[in-house]
Amino acid sequence: MSRIHDRLFRLNEEIDRLRAEERLTEGELGMLEHLDDDARRDAAVGGPLERDDARMTAGDVARFRTTLAGLQSRRARLEAKRERLLERLG
Repeated sequence: MSRIHDRLFRLNEEIDRLRAEERLTEGELGMLEHLDDDARRDAAVGGPLERDDARMTAGDVARFRTTLAGLQSRRARLEAKRERLLERLG
């Protein structure tokens, strides 16, 4: 049983770490979405430099959304694994 407890402890630590990383990523994504919105508005009335800036910020937003989805997926897998271990403990 001690091995299961050790695994649960490690899983909980990793889940907590992922949650913290998710919060940071969500905060950065929110900031980038605001910047992207501004860049798109500027691109609508601006020139080629503004359009380039809008493309770059849109790419940043897409990358952060992908990163966030990956973190959430990994956390969900670990939470499912934790549930299976808890069931084994009975």
